[in-house]
Amino acid sequence: MLGTSGLAYSKGAVGFYLIAFTTLGAMTSYWLLPPIWKYAKKHNLVSQSEFFASKYDSPILGVFVTIVGVVALVPYIVLLFKSMGILVSATSYGAISPSVAILIGMVALVVYVMISGIHGSAWTSTVKDFLIFFVILFLGIYLPIHYHGSIQQMFEAVNTAKEGILTFPEKGTSLSWFISTVAISAFGYFMWPHNAPTIFAAKSARTFRTNAILLPLYALMILFVYFVGFTAIVEVPGLVGADGDYALLKLSMKTFDPWFVGIIGATGLLSTLVPGSMMLMSTATMLTKNVYGYIRPQAEEKNSAKVAKVFVVLLSLVCGGMALGENNTLATLYLTSFSLVTQLAPALYCSLMKRNAITKQGAFLGIFFGVGIVVYMTFTKTTMAMLFAGMPQWIQDLNNGVFALVVNVIVMLVASLATRKVTEPGQMTVSETTK
Repeated sequence: MLGTSGLAYSKGAVGFYLIAFTTLGAMTSYWLLPPIWKYAKKHNLVSQSEFFASKYDSPILGVFVTIVGVVALVPYIVLLFKSMGILVSATSYGAISPSVAILIGMVALVVYVMISGIHGSAWTSTVKDFLIFFVILFLGIYLPIHYHGSIQQMFEAVNTAKEGILTFPEKGTSLSWFISTVAISAFGYFMWPHNAPTIFAAKSARTFRTNAILLPLYALMILFVYFVGFTAIVEVPGLVGADGDYALLKLSMKTFDPWFVGIIGATGLLSTLVPGSMMLMSTATMLTKNVYGYIRPQAEEKNSAKVAKVFVVLLSLVCGGMALGENNTLATLYLTSFSLVTQLAPALYCSLMKRNAITKQGAFLGIFFGVGIVVYMTFTKTTMAMLFAGMPQWIQDLNNGVFALVVNVIVMLVASLATRKVTEPGQMTVSETTK
């Protein structure tokens, strides 16, 4: 809620990439997920890393994919911690500072994970979805009408107050950036490691085809969050940079009594608590089973459970610490996670072919270089415009993840060509996916 409304507030029309890639990404499940599910079912796989390890006959690749998945989820979890900090600080009307609020949220999330587990998250998720649906629907319709009379008049007021925000800029987040961001996000939409167990546990392949029809409707809910962000442009001006993420709450505090602001805050907390707990549990489980289990294959189940809890605490401390020092917007953190996890897509897509020409060495090196580029460009704040200063503007404006993905594919193909002769014969045939 906060990141999406903040995106609409700060970037305007550019923010519509969320609706675009959510719709396109959901549609890919119609063709992508059934063969993945069939293969996982046939080989009794329960995690993404096991899928890669089985497809490429390489336990080491499975361990590496686990590490990449964890690295990709860290910015996402940081995003959720920052969201908690914003919610607690704002709904306390400044009585609690954002830093203290993040620490409170971190402790609350760890306690919640330890006590409730996955079943508690599933139950809370149902409550969360119900609340979010009605709160977002109400805010998205009521606020534009309350302040401007209609949604059309709201857009007219926005265009007057901040001319040009409803169109794409010529540089930076231009149409080229928009298209490339939508493309790579849709390409890697189902690469999130915490989604794999749910996909593998489906009752039949038909489930994915049904969801592919219904999931794009979910994207329509994002539209109502945009309406809140656009209304805030006129009613609560002056929020700059990461402060734009406060747009929804600032507007709500201006409009409603504290008791209703509390309901909005509680809904927002549930929308961060549920996915946050799922990600923490999934990440800790992946590290325990696929990394710790690889190092100590004879470890008892009781010890593994203790190790998983230790990982939950360690991950929370790392992500909480990063959230305290992170100044990027929530949307930027989300895109960073997507750019990282999308680097798993080329090797996975190739593994679904009847004759997979990609070797385990090629898959490993492609992912390694792709992730390395994303990490380097993120920490050094390198942009495409800096790397390709003499190129046309549309190339300079491409999403950084595109460059990483291109390098990923090139390295994967070259390495596979160089190592194909020493790869096991069974590597070349993976026709199980189409049976």
